Amino acid sequence: MEKKVTIETEYIPLGQFLKLADIIQTGGMAKWFLSEHEVYVNGELDQRRGRKLRAGDRVEIPGTGSFEIVGL
Repeated sequence: MEKKVTIETEYIPLGQFLKLADIIQTGGMAKWFLSEHEVYVNGELDQRRGRKLRAGDRVEIPGTGSFEIVGL
């Protein structure tokens, strides 16, 4: 089941998304998490913590879950 993550801005960086989705506890863990886990954004492997996620984007992390970014 895909979880929905709501953002109130135009976009959210991938590193902040990981924290907002309760995947990591602090923003400082993002670099480590992305180096140790596969993260797919819209079906493509991406390890850039600054990657801009916008409403409609989908994030999949094998073993963790699938997420959809939704705006207000």
